[in-house]
Amino acid sequence: MWEYTDKVLDHFRNPRNVGTIPNPDGVGEVGSMACGDALKLTFKLDKQGRIADVKFQTFGCASAIASSSALTEMIKGLTLEQAGKVTNQDIANYLGGLPEQKMHCSVMGREALEVAIANYHTGKTSKKILEGKVVCHCFGVTEDEIVRVVRENRLTTVQQVTNYCKAGGGCGKCQPEIEVIIARIRAEQPSAPPAPKPAPHLTTLQKIRLIEETVEKEIRPALKKDDGDIELIDVVDNRVIVALRGMCANCQVAQFTLKDVVEAKLREFVAPDLVVEEVPS
Repeated sequence: MWEYTDKVLDHFRNPRNVGTIPNPDGVGEVGSMACGDALKLTFKLDKQGRIADVKFQTFGCASAIASSSALTEMIKGLTLEQAGKVTNQDIANYLGGLPEQKMHCSVMGREALEVAIANYHTGKTSKKILEGKVVCHCFGVTEDEIVRVVRENRLTTVQQVTNYCKAGGGCGKCQPEIEVIIARIRAEQPSAPPAPKPAPHLTTLQKIRLIEETVEKEIRPALKKDDGDIELIDVVDNRVIVALRGMCANCQVAQFTLKDVVEAKLREFVAPDLVVEEVPS
């Protein structure tokens, strides 16, 4: 049994904006009852060019009904340009998430909206037209559609592609071609930067020598500019015990010097977990 969010169940049990709009400005029809899902979306614009009303009719599962209902609520009051930027992931997020096996329902909603917007602008068919090479003949899914869902949702497996657009979920003959498409898109994407190398383990002697070197080269010269100085007293595990000398010893901002200068430099050049402590006076 699918795990549905409360919001999905609410939009399934109490769908908003069901029906059709008389004399709509835009109509979009996608899917087919033979394939298990079908959606018709109609909208009407106001004088400012915003979506004043939108309705849907769908044949499908709970996710299909909930996704369609959510989409209509999301785009009310938007311009067509704004509505056209709504993605299938936006629909899923609005519902608090969908089972991955049902993500194709959110894709169907986005496609119906795109067809309806195109119908408004061109006056041409209200039904989805397959453009480009058809990869999955069982469900009529083109290469362009597969490329889009892979890129937008960062898909990495054929099963994910099937979940998002049904391609590969019929006879399975197109699955090798889908794998090739996924591999091509992944090769186009920039590789993740290499993970930073972990800091090398320091022996106690190495740590002390590196601390002494950092004090001599990075810390003491800065303190001497203000007639101050520092003395390394001891190193205990990650604790570095020091004594401030000269003008630094009686300075009112000595604690800031310890943290913002001494400790900061030791963490930068030696180890990030070092803690500087001042020897009791």
